[in-house]
This record gives sequence, C-alpha cells and structure tokens, in this order.
Amino acid sequence: MNERIVALDIGDARIGVAVSDAMRLIASPVEVIRRVGFGPDVKRVLEICRQYDTSIVLSGLPYNMDGTLGFQSEKVRLFCQQLEKVGLTVYYQDERLTTVTAEHALLEDNMHRAQRRQNVDKVAAAVILQQWLDTQRN
Repeated sequence: MNERIVALDIGDARIGVAVSDAMRLIASPVEVIRRVGFGPDVKRVLEICRQYDTSIVLSGLPYNMDGTLGFQSEKVRLFCQQLEKVGLTVYYQDERLTTVTAEHALLEDNMHRAQRRQNVDKVAAAVILQQWLDTQRN
C-alpha cells in the first residue's frame, strides 16, 4: 500500500487537486485546474497521476444534506467515467461540507478573500482525501 492517491473536488469551473503521501496518512493540496473541457481536463488529471506515479483517483461526490445525490453528482460521475476510460481507477467520497471546512481553514490562516478563492478548491480536495484516508485506516 505505497501507491499515492490523487483526490479531486470537481466543479463546473475548477477542479481542486490533492494528493496523499505514499503511506496514505496525510493529504496535501496540489493545484487547481481551470476547466476547459473533458479532453484537456482528463489529460491534466492523467498527467498529475503520472507525476505522482499512481492510477488511483478519489473524487468527491456531491450529496444533498438529506443524503440524496445532488444535481452536480451526475456531472462528476460523467467526468470520472472519462478518467476510467484512460485507465484510472476511481473511488468516490461524500463531499458534503468540505468546501465549508476548507473555507474555515483558510480563514483561520488569515488568508485574504482573493487568495481563499484561488486555494479553496485544492484545500477542499485535501479535506475530501483526508476524510477518506482516516476512514480507511479505522
């Protein structure tokens, strides 16, 4: 179990990216991909996976607060199907309140609004990944 995991917080305009360490203990924010289209977006995720020598992707899946799948979840699944077509293995993690958690973390760091906007997606991806890593360990 020393293969890293790349996590994604997939939105309409941006994709937040985080990665685990090889021991799968700690999630770290990596970058924010500006969405262009399925082709270029999938290509960039694949490049990141190759950079970290992994084929495992964890995607946040948007649920409503009542536990039903949200409207955005279908878009996320469609994108992840494209990732699977290029040979990546995709897992899903409930992403409810991860953006709120990321915003609070950035506020505690006294980050200005513009900086928060640039970083919140990759921090949300790290929150998604850390929750999944913690669950897998327990």
